[in-house]
Amino acid sequence: MITAETTPEQRFSNVPPSGLRCTDVFADTLRGYAGVKAVHYDYNQGRLRLIYDPEVISPERALSLVNEAGRLAAGRAYQCAARRENSKAACALCALQLGQGLGLDPERVVFRNGILEVTWAEAVRPAAEVEELSAHLPGREITPSRLDERRIQGLFTILTAFFTLTALLLQRWDTPAPIVNGLFALAYLTGGWFGLLASLEALREKTLNVDLLMILAALGAAFIGSPAEGAALLFLFSLSNTLQAYAMDRSRKAIEKLLDLRPQVATVRRGSRLVTLPVEKLVPGDIIVVRPGERFPIDGEVISGASEVNQATITGESMPVSKQVGDSVFAGTVNGNGSLEVRVTRLAHDTTLARIVQMVEEAQANKAKTQRVLDTFEQYYAFFVLGAAVLLIVIPYFVLGQPFYPTFYRAMTWLVVASPCALVISTPASILSAIANGARNGVLFKGGVHLERAARLKVVAFDKTGTLTHGVPQLTGVYPLENLDENTLLQQVAAVEARSEHPLGAAIVRAAQERGLSLPTALNFRAFPGRGVEAQVEERHWLVGNVRFFAERNLPIPTALQARIQQLEAEGQTVMLAYTSNLSGPEAGVGRFVGLLTVADALRPEAALIVQALKRVGIERVVMLTGDNERVAARIAARTGVDAYYANLLPQDKVRVLRELRETHGSVAMVGDGVNDAPSLAAADLGIAMGGAGTDVAIETADVILMSDDLRKIPYALGLARRAQQVVWQNLSFALAMIVVLVVSTFGATLPLPLGVLGHEGSTVIVVLNGLRLLAYRGTDTWLFQRKPISRMLRQFSS
Repeated sequence: MITAETTPEQRFSNVPPSGLRCTDVFADTLRGYAGVKAVHYDYNQGRLRLIYDPEVISPERALSLVNEAGRLAAGRAYQCAARRENSKAACALCALQLGQGLGLDPERVVFRNGILEVTWAEAVRPAAEVEELSAHLPGREITPSRLDERRIQGLFTILTAFFTLTALLLQRWDTPAPIVNGLFALAYLTGGWFGLLASLEALREKTLNVDLLMILAALGAAFIGSPAEGAALLFLFSLSNTLQAYAMDRSRKAIEKLLDLRPQVATVRRGSRLVTLPVEKLVPGDIIVVRPGERFPIDGEVISGASEVNQATITGESMPVSKQVGDSVFAGTVNGNGSLEVRVTRLAHDTTLARIVQMVEEAQANKAKTQRVLDTFEQYYAFFVLGAAVLLIVIPYFVLGQPFYPTFYRAMTWLVVASPCALVISTPASILSAIANGARNGVLFKGGVHLERAARLKVVAFDKTGTLTHGVPQLTGVYPLENLDENTLLQQVAAVEARSEHPLGAAIVRAAQERGLSLPTALNFRAFPGRGVEAQVEERHWLVGNVRFFAERNLPIPTALQARIQQLEAEGQTVMLAYTSNLSGPEAGVGRFVGLLTVADALRPEAALIVQALKRVGIERVVMLTGDNERVAARIAARTGVDAYYANLLPQDKVRVLRELRETHGSVAMVGDGVNDAPSLAAADLGIAMGGAGTDVAIETADVILMSDDLRKIPYALGLARRAQQVVWQNLSFALAMIVVLVVSTFGATLPLPLGVLGHEGSTVIVVLNGLRLLAYRGTDTWLFQRKPISRMLRQFSS
């Protein structure tokens, strides 16, 4: 943690520029300010995303820090040029670009929920100056990636083992001491190099870390004439860090590799020609061609063709989804057996896939509460361990007069066994694995803190529309009154409603199309908002509407028909009456009611199963919130099996109900569609938005985002959070127990340093591997994710 007193100038005043670009210095400089949580900087795309703590710095201060850090980084680049003549042109060009990219007046600045986003136009550089600088570039400097660093660390670990074993063998063969000591020195160098760098960085920030304790313990072992034990310590410590880095990279790569699924080029239609362009060159409006079996290179909208698309990388859906004209497609998903033409709707850096990766990166930076507590604890505990080691030397040797060698040896063993490596790594190893698992399955946690909240939930509240129900009206019944059959009545009414823009009319037309009915043309169409429509279809005049529509025309509804309407409305259905009359012939102008059609927001077939699954993962109470009337709410509640429902609610009423539920029962989650539920999602302890793929509102407002409209993801997400909490506490308990056992053994049984090293490093590896088990989590109710008829699912659940 960087203290508020540490300025970025102080932090980087002694940092060697080797391997750093000024853009790297800029991002690191911003991270050096108190209150800055994470920085995502892409100069080429002209985008900066700064995540900060609103309780520490204000939005205005955040923007000021951006400009201050930009000037500082550019200045550092010129200082680099002055010290390193061979890269002067490279540094100067980099600083020129940075300075022009980050001016005091960016084109667009957006603040929201502790996030600052800055975008700017591509800098206009003097051509002559850039050409002159570029001509003298000595070659592009490549900063080692995390993978390269891990490989080097692994190589150093192997070298440490080699030098140590060689030294021990030569020592047994009475090889001269300088040679043996030289090999031990090489082992110390390779085994402690990365730990030494981390320790020096921490000391510059006026903090202590576990690496420093290990380095001091190894040096202490060498000081008392036991270099082999010190080398063994550094080898195991280096091996442990290498394994940790590998394990943590597995969690990160589970998400980062998604971007590798996106093709680097796209086939673009330019008139009658097809050309291949890098995806970064695509702009909204471009038309791309995606052949069968290819991956979609960018987000877009289908304008020609039909196919089945595997969207598992985005939504976690196991089955392909049908895509037709007008449907959205996402970068990284796989086209099926149809050829599609797609209109580009987003730039490459703004696709749903890119935003998923970005959100997971931000989630990793947004630490869980337990992790933040442990980070603070680590600092105080490290000072305690180091201070206790000094006292364990001073008091027995200088005060009690005990021999120096066993006293110093015991203090060095204390440094090792009391170090909190396993304790500190136990939480992030588990949290990152859980976040990665969720993201791979279409569930995005916006940070470890939200994962922890999900594990503590007592109540889940559903907004009815769009969550427990499909959110769009659907035809639920066709009831002919005369000698008409259902399809004939539906065909005629759909022909009338085909000219309407009302959602209820659209539901009727959609149902007719699903049945394969051909619709005749309607003439003289007129709409009466809120009441009904009329039109002429095949020499007949049709009226379709509600009871009020016919009352205004003095067309009495028969008593038996009124009773049927009341019965259907009591079931939560919206009823529309169909009335027709001939336009010619002996019965011209004589009209009659010929049928009823009912429309409702249909319940999702799996809704009742999901309520039961939530109870199985530990949720104590499931409730439903809706703005619908009491009758509709009661019917839906009875069919889903929720514990309670609240009807006739306005947005502010839903917020009030959530607060009451929290006071009565405990932590509350709100599940909504992310479009009109923003106040409720914000008011709940945990906001869960469904259907986040392509929905900007859901991504911005919710704490947890389900990338598909799949209710099964909710018990999966909460089960994952609870399992993650269990693993965290397992790790914490095990790490603390190991520290206690090793410390007691050190003073009660004179634990040898090598065994202390083995116990310390072994416990660290164990908690990391235990956390990695969360990558394989598949849910407690795995049958929910199997594609099978609802009737079979119900039988399996009841059994």
